[in-house]
Amino acid sequence: MSTLKNPPDEHDPDKLKGPGGLTMREIHAATRQSLARDRAAVAPPPPQPWWRRVWQRLLGRRASP
Repeated sequence: MSTLKNPPDEHDPDKLKGPGGLTMREIHAATRQSLARDRAAVAPPPPQPWWRRVWQRLLGRRASP
């Protein structure tokens, strides 16, 4: 008796429906796109050159992050 408890078709992301009637694969793609947009929107500022940080310390100003 080699019956599978969960047939492979039951876990197919193209057939499994989630909230709103989207397939799990569509939800995954939308989530990845949203995450990429969010990460691009809050990108950290580029680091300052070492000489600018030293100059600001010499002048007594706090180096901005």
